[in-house]
Amino acid sequence: MSPTDELIPMLKKLRLSGVLQSLQLRTQQAVDDNLSHSEFLYRLLGDEVERRDSKQLSQRVRRASFEHARTLEDFDFHFNASVPKAKVLELGTCSFLERHDNVLIVGPTGVGKSHLAQALGHRACRAGFSALYVGAHEMLMQLRAARGEGSYDKRLLRFTSPDLLIIDDLGLRGLTQDEPMDLYEVVRQRYERRSTVITSNRSIKEWPPLFGDPLMASAAMDRLLHHAHVLVIECWRSSRSAGFWSSTRSSRSAGFGSSAGAGIESSQCKTASLLPRLRGAERGRWAAESSGDAQLFLALRCARDSSAMRLR
Repeated sequence: MSPTDELIPMLKKLRLSGVLQSLQLRTQQAVDDNLSHSEFLYRLLGDEVERRDSKQLSQRVRRASFEHARTLEDFDFHFNASVPKAKVLELGTCSFLERHDNVLIVGPTGVGKSHLAQALGHRACRAGFSALYVGAHEMLMQLRAARGEGSYDKRLLRFTSPDLLIIDDLGLRGLTQDEPMDLYEVVRQRYERRSTVITSNRSIKEWPPLFGDPLMASAAMDRLLHHAHVLVIECWRSSRSAGFWSSTRSSRSAGFGSSAGAGIESSQCKTASLLPRLRGAERGRWAAESSGDAQLFLALRCARDSSAMRLR
């Protein structure tokens, strides 16, 4: 029996069986480089620490239940000038988690709120914090079901125990029945104990009516806004329709000028969520008509006519 074979049961007993993955390589390296015993041991255990850190990160990311694999490195800060890049990168250091601060991200559909929220959650996982991502409707639905099953306290603990809770799309619909109380309870139990990130299409001043009761709303908002970082992202251009805008801007050289292109870029963002349902110039025409932008409508009509002539 070789010395390595004798090591296996000992390493397993010490829960260091992962050392076996690099033991042979490090042993050969120690011989070739004439490493000291302490240097050999340092490198061997360093491999095990790195392996465990990687495994724990994977577990934290999996338990966080992110909807998509989003990171700050993937976020395009150029598509929307209103995104406070310096503030976002500061939050990416995760120092707000150590202070148990909240982050509230508000803005119209398609400006990157969910991406930023999940990216902060991923940063938290990388920094060793536990995180959980959940849609507001899904969280409240789970709590309502748990109340009926008699497991409310256990289910509530799922949302109050993570170091970082990310609640996406708060206020997308009104709160009914016990949902205002459930939301308040989550906010109350996390206050100054854990950090919460909330995204919403509604401005902060529109949140209190969601609770239905002025006293409950006041108590909840006081806890949410105390030690909070509020990111207000204005609608300069929707990330989901960025491809449409870039292709439209390229048609400036086709004959309708830079002023028309500027009008396209500044069109009303309320149409952004419906644009993917339409195609080509018809999609832009619908956006222009619904927003009342005559200049935009004229430019897009010219583009459509030019396309039709080329097809002929």
